[in-house]
Amino acid sequence: MTAAPQPVYGGATVGQLYVSAFKAWPQRMALVADDVALTYAELEKLCYRIVRAYRAAGLARQDTIAFLVGNRGHALAAMIAAQIAGLKVVTLHPMASEQDHQFVMQDASVRALVADASRFLARTQALAAHTPAPIVFTLENADVGQALVEQAAQHDDGEIEAESDPASITKLAYSGGTTGRSKGILHSHRTTVTMTGYQLAGYEWPADIRFLATTPISHAAGSLILPTLLRGGTAYLMEKYSPQAFLAQVKRHRITATFLVPTQIYGLLDLPARVRADTESLELVLYGAAPIAPVRLNQALAAFGQVFGQLYGQAEAPMAISYLPRADHDPQRPHLLSSCGKVIPGNRVALLDSQHNEVAVGEVGELCVRGPLVMDGYLNRPDENEKVFAGQWLHTGDMARRDAQGYLYLVDRAKDMIISGGFNVYPSEVENCLAQHPAVATSAVIGVPHDKWGEAVTAIVVLREDAHATEAEIIEYVVAHKGVVNAPKAVIFEAELPLTALGKVDKKTIRARYWNTQDRSIA
Repeated sequence: MTAAPQPVYGGATVGQLYVSAFKAWPQRMALVADDVALTYAELEKLCYRIVRAYRAAGLARQDTIAFLVGNRGHALAAMIAAQIAGLKVVTLHPMASEQDHQFVMQDASVRALVADASRFLARTQALAAHTPAPIVFTLENADVGQALVEQAAQHDDGEIEAESDPASITKLAYSGGTTGRSKGILHSHRTTVTMTGYQLAGYEWPADIRFLATTPISHAAGSLILPTLLRGGTAYLMEKYSPQAFLAQVKRHRITATFLVPTQIYGLLDLPARVRADTESLELVLYGAAPIAPVRLNQALAAFGQVFGQLYGQAEAPMAISYLPRADHDPQRPHLLSSCGKVIPGNRVALLDSQHNEVAVGEVGELCVRGPLVMDGYLNRPDENEKVFAGQWLHTGDMARRDAQGYLYLVDRAKDMIISGGFNVYPSEVENCLAQHPAVATSAVIGVPHDKWGEAVTAIVVLREDAHATEAEIIEYVVAHKGVVNAPKAVIFEAELPLTALGKVDKKTIRARYWNTQDRSIA
């Protein structure tokens, strides 16, 4: 099947953008990873070979292909090849259960699976055996499927015309499923091309981009590969993150740009000062995916300089709803350290109340978005589509306020908001308060069902090494700084907080760990 003829106003596709990058910088180094290092020309040829391997196995455009991989060069090439071939890409979360993976494979009608069998052999075998007859590729020889790189080597590396229909689906991103069955988020090429344009225009890229991917390329970090290549930069892939390994990579490769989640930044800050050596090459440290405590951000600015840029988006409108640039990471304007920046031009954003009316400046409303960045909808979920697009807006579920200068301040997820005694309590505000306590390393605040209050504010607290604090002291601190309504009714001290594979605090696990005997769920 070939793509339909395109109207005069049809835009580019993701595959076409990759090919344009290959052609612009053929002799430059495009990709450096543990398993491979490739120039742009070499990466282009490898991608064409992989496209032909897909086709030889029987895959046709708009078939769905799933990836269960880590940060490996051949995995990235296989993903780019899928875009050139016009396939629909689904990435499987490396930490998800087999049941979750099977659900995604079936819900998305996956025809092929590309897996890193060196890391996920048992799961690959299980998915091959228990899902409807997928074509299985592994990055190297394994006891299951076909060795993709070996198969690709048997094919020609001549040019292939990339997928040309911008209305076709390029990606299915599955939500985490923390509030029920996971949803498949449909993205046409329009979404990704728009996101890439916004990233290139809005982010403060170094002149010489040496981008280090420290989080999975199957998620947020992967969204920064295409803009890196379009600017002629080099993408470095980090397979296993640790603060020490990150610093070693920055020093070795003179990394100029990276993306970190807040917990990674905290880990770097908690290293002894003498270990945080030679990061002078860093010009842009993008961060996002979870709230960051302003007090810790201030510490990061003191340690690494004014190199931070905060991005805000969500799976349904990825990576580029708003941006807080480096200049606004200003200790002399501390209120901005709580902001996620201003709306990136091209998006339309409104803060709406429950009746879909826009709230006044300074008031809290649900952050809603319109524009070409927004997803096409959820796969086979018409009821969910009706809710998320109510009033012809994408309802993000994030509660926020906007100041008179246009800066946005995320307050919390609507589903995480606690209603205690009739008052709204936003956990992130309490967590930011606790982060300023000298004894607190990190915390998670949740609501717990309570006969009197409806929900009781409860703080799970990790203390700094060699620090001490009592429950009463923590509660009194919040009362003094945020008032009695926001103060925890209980404080539980733990050695660490559970994290998702993306480095976010896993509140679903926290709730299940402590409150699975409750009569009702607040997840």
